[in-house]
Parts: sequence; structure tokens; C-alpha cells
Amino acid sequence: MSNRQTKTDVILIGAGIMSATLGSLLKELVPDWEITVFERLANAGEESSNEWNNAGTGHAALCELNYTSEKPDGSIDISKAIKINEQFQVSKQFWSYLVNSKLISNPQDFIMSLPHMSLVQGEKDVTFLKKRFEAMSNNPLFQGMEFSDDPAKLMEWLPLVMTDRTSNEPIAATKIDSGTDVNFGALTRMLFDHLKSKSVDINYEHSVDDIKRAGDGSWELKVKNLSSGSVERHTAKFVFIGGGGGSLHLLQKSGIPEGKHIGGFPVSGIFMVCNNPDVVAQHHAKVYGKAKLGAPPMSVPHLDTRYIDNKKSLLFGPFAGFSPKFLKTGSMFDLVTSVKPNNVLTMLAAGAKEMSLTKYLIQQVMLSKEQRMEELREFIPNAKSEDWDLVVAGQRVQVIKDTEAGGKGTLQFGTEVITAADGSIAALLGASPGASTAVSVMLEIIKKCFPQHIKAWELKIKEMIPSYGVSLLKNPELIHEVHISTARTLGLNSELHPVKTEAV
Repeated sequence: MSNRQTKTDVILIGAGIMSATLGSLLKELVPDWEITVFERLANAGEESSNEWNNAGTGHAALCELNYTSEKPDGSIDISKAIKINEQFQVSKQFWSYLVNSKLISNPQDFIMSLPHMSLVQGEKDVTFLKKRFEAMSNNPLFQGMEFSDDPAKLMEWLPLVMTDRTSNEPIAATKIDSGTDVNFGALTRMLFDHLKSKSVDINYEHSVDDIKRAGDGSWELKVKNLSSGSVERHTAKFVFIGGGGGSLHLLQKSGIPEGKHIGGFPVSGIFMVCNNPDVVAQHHAKVYGKAKLGAPPMSVPHLDTRYIDNKKSLLFGPFAGFSPKFLKTGSMFDLVTSVKPNNVLTMLAAGAKEMSLTKYLIQQVMLSKEQRMEELREFIPNAKSEDWDLVVAGQRVQVIKDTEAGGKGTLQFGTEVITAADGSIAALLGASPGASTAVSVMLEIIKKCFPQHIKAWELKIKEMIPSYGVSLLKNPELIHEVHISTARTLGLNSELHPVKTEAV
């Protein structure tokens, strides 16, 4: 029985970092628009945005080797790294605007300076890292990056990693001090507190069960109140589907042509967390390695200092797991029910093409704790089993779609935005770098879905994001200004070290 019907300007589905960001942007651009949020869980930021369900890395391509690739001629392509770095600078500018405008406070509760490092072993990978360093350190976006293959310098940078290391293999690292640890769960909760103060109607324990187009072009949502069991009807001119792994099912229910021929494949993550404070105290960085041959990009191993609930933690992973659920709190039937007549061939093609991924996942699921410890010991040679526990992180649904480059059933590892032709509905699918680029992604949605307003909104957007519409790469002085101003506001490391190289 329906006991509630409402009409609103904007509906946001999911109370994660994406909806929080889009809602906060829209409230600054058009304060009088009515916004309603529906979240099936009891609080904001409980799924992918939760601090235990993601790596907490401020993804700026400072250390993630999968964002740079070697071309056939041996040179290093850093174009993806540049794009991701610029997107993270946009996020920092918006967060700074929110702090300076007193819309949120205490930025140290969600972002902290933390060195970002890349670590490789073996002559081939050391050569790759050296070439990568040379390509990136000449770029103003990566100013301050250092390289070393000197064991004494590496011991200074990475005492936990270098102590008791007996291998004679060459080893090298890059280090940059402008990296960050970001608690996206804390940031999400801050933003929803802000939205609540701006009279945004936030409904927890409300599940969106169906979505369809109304006769006037608006969208009608069937929403179940999980507390009372009642069914409600809500309509809006614009809907954003930001439900993490749950977005695909809702996109399919919308029936828009742009949502057809798209599938999803769920991958869960498992981290090892250190329970020995003495070990935790010996490491202070996010250290990313290189994925093993044949492993997917999301399997890049990393040893991370984390700050959660004002406590320093140390995590290693991720190890991949498999569950047919699309959300950590989802249904075992999520994968099966996502297969539709319009995407079954896409899904089958992906299954045939991704046998190596299937094999990898099976191997990962079968790993014992001691086998996981052996992988950890490639980073920390003297790691002891009793010092480490396993923690299950969030579910990520990798997008499968047909592409010109990859053909039918191509697995996508990034973030995908699907919008209707008329801009009345948009959905976010995919995974990393996700949350770190939330502001750029939401600005792109605003541009696509509200083209008639962009000219009027441009002045306000530039107030919030001074680099909006400008290439940072082509404006080194602006990069410097953005770096200094955001560091000052967010309490980050603002020192730009001169480029220097050890034993290049």
C-alpha cells in the first residue's frame, strides 16, 4: 500500500561519495532546487565509500604503475596518469572550497599527507620504473618525485620493507611526498551532514525497487520503506543512480537504450590488516608494486599506511575474492538477474575472452592464509602470521560492454558514466579510481545533463574550482597555485621538493 507520494527536482539513489558530491555541487549551483536521497542502508557511506571497503588512496597516479604503460618503442605513456592527476586536483579544489566556505570542517578527519611510493624488483621492472620516473619527473604535475635504487636510501625510505631482505635482485623505488590518504567514508558522512543542513530530504533504509518514465518525461520511482514495509511513489525531473554495484540493475530497469548491452562482473577484495602496533609504527607510506603477469589491474599489490578513526593502521592487498553479490550487503542472485536478453551475448563473449581472469580469481579464492603471507613477505620479508588478520573489503562490479577497440564483451576496469540522450537520468558504474575523481565525474554529469544551465553556472563553478575549463598541464603556474592553496586549506604537505635522482 502506497502511503507517500512526492515530486522533487532531483533524486539521488545511494548515499555514497558520488551522490554526496553531486548533491553538494548542485546545492551550490541552484540552492532552491529540491533534492531527495534514497539509501537502502541505515547510514551514509556504508558500502563502497566506507573506509574499510576501499584502499583509501587519493588516486593521483603518483604511485600506481597500472596508470602508466610501456609503448612498443620502449617509451612510457603517461597520458592516463596526467588525466587522473588533474582530476584529483579538481577534487582537492572543491574540498578546499567547502572548507573555506565553512560548509564542512576539520579536513584532517578525512585527508592526510602521506608519501606515495612505487616499488619494483628485477632488472626489467627497475628499468621500467627508471624510465617512468624520467618521463614523469619532467612533468609539473609530478614535481618532487624522487628515484633510488640505492639500498641505503631505500632503507631510509622503507625500513620495514628493506629489513632482513636477502634477495640479490635489483630493487628500486620512486617517492613523492605530495601523496594523500583519504577517508572517503568520513568525507561522505560530512557531506551528507552538510546536505541535511541545507534541507535535502535524506531517506535511509529506503530501497528503490523500480524506476520508469512518466508520461511528462519525468521519472517515477517505486520505493520501499524497509522500516515500515510501505511502498512509496516519488517522481523527479532528474535522477542520478549512484548505488555502487546496485546501479546496474536500476539502470536496466530504467529501460534507456544507453543502458542496454552492458553487463557487470563482481569482484570482492580481501586485505590483510596488521594487529601489531610495533610493526605499524615502522611504515609510513602507500607503496604500490606491479601486478603479476596475467593478473588484472585491480590486483596491484600495495602496502598502505591508513588513518581510520584517528588510528594509524597498516593494510596489505588486495587479494581478489568472488561472490555473485553486486554489493557487500547484496543478494546471491545479483549476477544471475543482471543477465538480460540484450546483454547475454556481451556477457558470454566476456566469459570466453576472460578465461585468464577466471583462472586468476579461482587461484585467489583458494589461497590459504600462509600463501597470502608469502605474497606479503615479498614486501615485508620478516612478516609474521600472528601479526596479520584478514578483512573483507567492498564489492566492485567491473563493467562489461562492447567497444570498438576491444570488441564484444570487453571488460572495463575504470569508471563508466551512462546518461540518457535527453540528460534526464545518469548512472555511475565501475570502480577505481572512482572516489578520488568524484568531483570531475560529477561535473561531467552536470555538463551532459544540464547543458542549458552551464553558461549561467560557469562563474560559480570557477569559484569552487579555479582551474575549471583550464588545462593544468599547460599552466604550470596554476598547478603551483592550486597545490599551495589546497595544501594550506586541507592541512597537507605543501613543500615541493626539487627533483633529484639517486643512482640514475
